[in-house]
Amino acid sequence: MIKSDNITWHASQVTKQQRQTLLNHKSAVLWFTGLSGSGKSTVANAVERALYEQQVTSYVLDGDNMRFGLNKNLGFSAADRTENIRRIGEVAKLFVDAGTITLTAFISPYRADRDQVRALLDADEFIEVFVDTPLAVCEQRDVKQLYAKARRGEITGFTGIDAPYEAPEKPEITLDTSAQPLEASVAQVMTYLREHGIVPAVTADEE
Repeated sequence: MIKSDNITWHASQVTKQQRQTLLNHKSAVLWFTGLSGSGKSTVANAVERALYEQQVTSYVLDGDNMRFGLNKNLGFSAADRTENIRRIGEVAKLFVDAGTITLTAFISPYRADRDQVRALLDADEFIEVFVDTPLAVCEQRDVKQLYAKARRGEITGFTGIDAPYEAPEKPEITLDTSAQPLEASVAQVMTYLREHGIVPAVTADEE
């Protein structure tokens, strides 16, 4: 709910479509979701590098990084998680309007929160990427020992242990980073972007 009454939305003199034309690609949100340790940030950052190498403007909004600034006043309760995703969704929407491909790497455990972000964008602008890595693999990768602490009861409300993760029902892309190397996951995402006309197709000279 908007608390301020005396505000007016000011439209830009440059449209999203004009920015996309200038940049020679469409803009969209690649929303990476999955358990802690599933590989969301790793894949998102590798995709950003691949986009950069093809001269595509992109930016990663990382879950931990956002909690250093914009969301530093939020914890990990259900209400704070929802507010965390709401804020990120609004930021991602602005990035899309600016013509940028935005990659987000958040556990974002609640389906309703992800759907709320989807509703902010046009039909083809929200690309849900489910990093469907098994819990056992995520625990093996846990360099911060968060899963171990959660199992000992030292951390409460930890997704996958004593807090739920609601998996996407119809994600645009599904990755299992335990079943394929990083390069294959990146290629899978890039293929989707090309096939859906979001980034230009690779020419023979670029292959």
